[in-house]
Amino acid sequence: MKDRILALATAVFMTAALLVGGGQSAFAAGSPADVNGSITVGIASDLDSSLDPHVSSSLAGTREVLFNIYEGLVKPDTQGNLVPAVAESYAVNDTADEYTFTLREGVRFHNGNEVTVGDVVYSLTRAAGLETGEPLMATLAGISAVEAPDDRTVVVTLSAPDAEFIAYMTAAVIPEGSDPADGIIGTGPFKYVSRSVQENIVLERFDDYWGEPAKSARVTFKVIEDGQTMVMSLRSGAIDMAAHLEASQVAELSGLSVLEGSMNLVQALYLNNARAPFDDIRVRQALCYAVDKQMVIDLAGDGHGTALGSSMYPAFGKYFDDALTDYYEFNIARAQELLTEAGYSAAKPLEFTIDVVAAYTPHVNTAQAVVELLRQTGMVNAKIEQMENSAWYSDVYQGRDFEATLHGMDASTLTASALLARFESSNAKNFIGFDNADYDAAYAAALATTDDAEQTAKFKECETILTESAANVYIQDLADFVVTQPNVQGYQFYPLYVMDMSTVYKTA
Repeated sequence: MKDRILALATAVFMTAALLVGGGQSAFAAGSPADVNGSITVGIASDLDSSLDPHVSSSLAGTREVLFNIYEGLVKPDTQGNLVPAVAESYAVNDTADEYTFTLREGVRFHNGNEVTVGDVVYSLTRAAGLETGEPLMATLAGISAVEAPDDRTVVVTLSAPDAEFIAYMTAAVIPEGSDPADGIIGTGPFKYVSRSVQENIVLERFDDYWGEPAKSARVTFKVIEDGQTMVMSLRSGAIDMAAHLEASQVAELSGLSVLEGSMNLVQALYLNNARAPFDDIRVRQALCYAVDKQMVIDLAGDGHGTALGSSMYPAFGKYFDDALTDYYEFNIARAQELLTEAGYSAAKPLEFTIDVVAAYTPHVNTAQAVVELLRQTGMVNAKIEQMENSAWYSDVYQGRDFEATLHGMDASTLTASALLARFESSNAKNFIGFDNADYDAAYAAALATTDDAEQTAKFKECETILTESAANVYIQDLADFVVTQPNVQGYQFYPLYVMDMSTVYKTA
């Protein structure tokens, strides 16, 4: 891996590279020379089998693509603000349990029909499971009623106050009575054309879009699971751009445009707290002390990445607590002491398996670096098991059949809950089996208050408990490298795991 660092330093990220920070426009200003052009984007894994926007949230890559097709009453912008979309405005009552939306006039679905209050009521009722009792979106489980007092107003009533609720109104609006299984119809800047499983998904510009029209007529997301094939496809011009590349791949791509942002996720060695040996806090803490985060970033990411100390990343601003980053300073002696207390030794080492999705090379590289650092204790032997994405999701995430896994958790909405809810003991997404009464109490208190300062303090308390309990070995928010052909412009980074293709275009 050190050879890769030297290679990268020599390349200096290419003279043609353009490096920018996350959340900023990634290209120089300009206008498309040909708005009827097409863009081909390489993606590392296929989408969910279902493209239902209310249920297909297992793979972040699916949300990246669907962001271009579907919209909610509000949507995020590049700065992390929630701005009106299908709704032109909204109001919240003093107790934060009633949200009133005024619909934007002239918003059309991809089938040509204008959006009505009936469509919005149907979409939210469906996603919240008000008729079935089974929410399709857990974030909407708090909705008790959705009503339309007139033909431009929708009132959403909650069973309890929720100051974060507006962020959940990014939930897709679909035609009344429709089922995405029978037709993918949204209101976004692109409409669905076709999909070939394990090959591609094709979108086309929606000319009747209510907002700024997409700058390219067609976008094809091409599935390329092998990292080297992705590099070769960029070199040959077979694809116009690819995101989420690692630094070593970037070093092989001289002559192309390179952009650097943040991947906006919490990469960690996630530990199954409900299973030995990680039901012992001493073992979990020992691993935290044994992993030098900066060394991992240097080895696996050639120095690019932001060290983390809990389940929150910097793009979340006020919720991010940088004081937790170095809570466990690299200390081999302390790690050995804790392992000894837990009954391990050089003769009887701690042994476990780290499951990693093979297609996510940054995670594989990080896992390799972690294994080497743990080996330096003389008391830990970890091995890596590479898996297909679908197997990881079914066995590790859903089945919780694992010891440790090196992965990245992202936020689907601009809320602290999006990153912290999964560690509440009864949460269905609590795949690490974290069970802490203090955490549950702090999290419940955060949700119960409508005071912003108090809520922020309680969410930070949750983060502190995760860190002090060594729930996981937190590592970094990965650098996100986007590489494009020189004539591709307009890409923008978001503080969420989305890929907005509406601003991307080719010059002559």
